[in-house]
Amino acid sequence: MLYIHKTYCISAQQDLLQANIELINEAVDKKLLAIEPSYEKIPPGILRRMGKSIRMGVGAALPLISETDNIDGIIMGSANAGMDDCVKFLNQMVQYEEGQLTPGSFVQSTGNVIAGQLGLITKNKGYNITHIHLGLAFENALLDAMMQLNTNQSNTYLVGGVDEISPFHYNIETLAGSYKKEDISNKYLYETDSPGCVVGEGAAMFVVNAEAASSIAKVAAISTIHSTDIELLKQQLNLFLQKNIPAGENVDLFLSGENGDNRTLPYYTACETLLADDTAVVRYKHMVGDYATVSAPGLWYACEFLQQPVPEHMFKKKTSKTEYRNILLYNNFKGLQHSFILVSNL
Repeated sequence: MLYIHKTYCISAQQDLLQANIELINEAVDKKLLAIEPSYEKIPPGILRRMGKSIRMGVGAALPLISETDNIDGIIMGSANAGMDDCVKFLNQMVQYEEGQLTPGSFVQSTGNVIAGQLGLITKNKGYNITHIHLGLAFENALLDAMMQLNTNQSNTYLVGGVDEISPFHYNIETLAGSYKKEDISNKYLYETDSPGCVVGEGAAMFVVNAEAASSIAKVAAISTIHSTDIELLKQQLNLFLQKNIPAGENVDLFLSGENGDNRTLPYYTACETLLADDTAVVRYKHMVGDYATVSAPGLWYACEFLQQPVPEHMFKKKTSKTEYRNILLYNNFKGLQHSFILVSNL
């Protein structure tokens, strides 16, 4: 397990957690684009050379690093990272016939560019790694942090998940049928009965260590599975709950990654059938969209729900409970990659 002490999130919403909020930022051209801050902590000379995913990742991480005495390592999860800059560099190779190419696009085209930039800017020479596992990239970053803390219990790590809507990746996924064809409002995302989701982007960062004191949440357990078999998924969830939920307790809140895609809805419905009657069900992808590392803002939401009320529009099923001890975050990426993250208060 690990303890979360500080969080920061950049997403498509500004005032994310005002109870009973009526205004939700609308998708633009079926995209939930992140609202970026001014990035005051990034030197201007460096900022103007950064791609969007790098800006979001570094911009979300620097406020946490500046508030933390010592960061012993930086662990990132990203499905695409510098993909947009990679495509720009490859296009330049063709355009200029491998002549005078722009070095900036090459330098920022690798998967580990966000963690690397953070290490360079903050002069952090500790553990520095990026996990690129599509829909399980952020989960593997969390598992890595857990393993590091098992060995180095006095250390503190920065863990994050970042992805952007790059034109190249958006076009590929559109051709693959990943996104909604119809023009719909994200406010009514769950009322649709059609394939595809609304794409999003963002960055969520967490300062974690093995110390319970002064922490805001505990990541008690993580489990992942690759499968299209719903029955196998239910078995995995049952085993996960039996192993990690203390005797006499239940999941108080199920934070569902439901995204409006009728192809993946049966997986979420199957998981809900295994929950207790008094377990609240909450959805969040109408706020941030769907993308490979969307479980990172999902974890950020879980941390917030341990501290303040859940907005009415996020409930799929509301119960009499107003405070939550055990929150189960379930995410499904394209019906193949599944993850369970159990978050609890102290």
